[in-house]
Amino acid sequence: MEQEHSTGSIKRITGPLVQASGMQGAKMYEVVKVSKEKLLGEIIELDGDVASIQVYEETGGIGPGEPVYRTGKTMSVELGPGLLESVYDGIQRPLKAIREQSNSHFITRGIEAHGIDRMKKWIFKPVAKMGDAVSEGDILGEVEETTLITHKIMVPFGVSGTLEEIKEGSFVVEDTVAAIKTANGNVPVSMIQYWPIRKPRPTKGKIFPDEPMITGGRSIDTFFPIVKGGAGCIPGPFGAGKTVTQQSIAKYCDAQVIVYIGCGERGNEMTEVLDEFPHLIDPNSGEPLMKRTILIANTSNMPVAAREASIYTGITIAEYYRDMGYSVALMADSTSRWAEAMREISGRMEEMPGEEGYPAYLASRTAEFYERAGSVICLGSDGRKGALTAIGAVSPPGGDLSEPVSQSTLRVTKCFWGLDGSLAYKKHFPSINWLSSYSLYVDNIKQYWRDHVANDYPEVRVSAMELLQNEAKLLEIVRLVGMEALSNEEKLTIEIARSIREDFLFQNAFDVDDAYTPPKTQYEILKSIMSVYREGLAAITSGEFEFSDFKALDTIKNLGTLKNIKTDAEFEAFRKKAHEEIAQLTVPA
Repeated sequence: MEQEHSTGSIKRITGPLVQASGMQGAKMYEVVKVSKEKLLGEIIELDGDVASIQVYEETGGIGPGEPVYRTGKTMSVELGPGLLESVYDGIQRPLKAIREQSNSHFITRGIEAHGIDRMKKWIFKPVAKMGDAVSEGDILGEVEETTLITHKIMVPFGVSGTLEEIKEGSFVVEDTVAAIKTANGNVPVSMIQYWPIRKPRPTKGKIFPDEPMITGGRSIDTFFPIVKGGAGCIPGPFGAGKTVTQQSIAKYCDAQVIVYIGCGERGNEMTEVLDEFPHLIDPNSGEPLMKRTILIANTSNMPVAAREASIYTGITIAEYYRDMGYSVALMADSTSRWAEAMREISGRMEEMPGEEGYPAYLASRTAEFYERAGSVICLGSDGRKGALTAIGAVSPPGGDLSEPVSQSTLRVTKCFWGLDGSLAYKKHFPSINWLSSYSLYVDNIKQYWRDHVANDYPEVRVSAMELLQNEAKLLEIVRLVGMEALSNEEKLTIEIARSIREDFLFQNAFDVDDAYTPPKTQYEILKSIMSVYREGLAAITSGEFEFSDFKALDTIKNLGTLKNIKTDAEFEAFRKKAHEEIAQLTVPA
């Protein structure tokens, strides 16, 4: 733990905000221990020798005059083998260790616990050799953290020189496994590192993201894709399915490491995550999903200051795995609760409020968070690349997207999955509104779709989107004059658009077979639906027929079964049958 020195004393207490005097020499964001119980806190404002401290634990029962201990260190996370499969609170205390220490289901005040187990031994296998010239980010050795992820022990930031010593064998994380000779002497290297949570981990630079993150969700992957290294948001009213959508992405996406942050969410929702995730099987590997997952649980009844820190804790851990060359997906549920924590702390500090009481720096803090996502060239001489994809849920009051948190998020994210309360009410899930949602990454990945799925995938997608937009216009006419006033072509548009909505976009996250659809299958389903539309247009052009006869065709009735088809041959057989049946409509009796 941090070494404590020179004390100040509590001057004023306002909920989680404590003001302390006698704090000469203190620094912004320095970690302190407050009161005799040594509650963990962080300095967020300095005025002479008076420091404003946000305390990450309940402050009830402490009073003015009690001591404040400085540590001289900023709020940091422990990085090393043992992060995966862990469940932390907002300041990286393992919930299991806290429970064992406190013998309670609730977190006891003043409790301390290492983020990484100091007793567990790991098998360290060297990659570098003695005498090698190494610099920051170079890989010294590897540890099999789980059966899915190999943990790479890297040269710490700011260190470069010649590898004087490197060991092999079984070690705990604090053991020295290598020594690097630098201009300032030998630097010992262990398997554990520390990094301040509010400072982005450095890279050699960002690169253009051109590979989609496959989620298995048809509405996301096909219509509103996100790239590896992208930033996306999921705004929606209460009950629209934000948490389920994020959990579904976490379960099925093809990122190699998942960091899931429950920031200020209801306890029952986080309990569901904690109970469910350890039993889930990763569809990409067949192994338990937790072997590539880190959970950060900061529920709504936990101290508000820790909620503000949980977002930074999660993204710093995510950056660490990105620096190893992995594709990492971070889920923040929800950033609105994070913003509310900022608002509460800002109000207690008596700062000038911005729109709706949020602090004036809300937009810049939001941008700083999402800017830490990206596809990057990692530090190190091997030129490895990593990606960090950040997806944040937003909970606007009443679904009002004009409120500050939603607007600040929309300015910096390029993928918008707008959840619609009316769709959720109709039990259409995921309730992503196809008319208001968008993705600015579509052009980035066009070539990827052509190379890895089908050459005409982008065109099929555009045609389907146009059909849904035309349907919305026609439904307005239907409300005024009725369906009978429409031409057969317009009726066809409505019928096929309905199929896209109900048979393609609707997806049951709790159905094992329907929850995940590979990109190739998504393409085949949509292509089959659009082929029926094209065949229908051709039939309308070549002759007259009753539209009720068209709807009575077996092909039309079976559009809903397309999601159950597995092989290309079956899809081709369906399209051939559709061609034959629709062609018969215009053949003279």
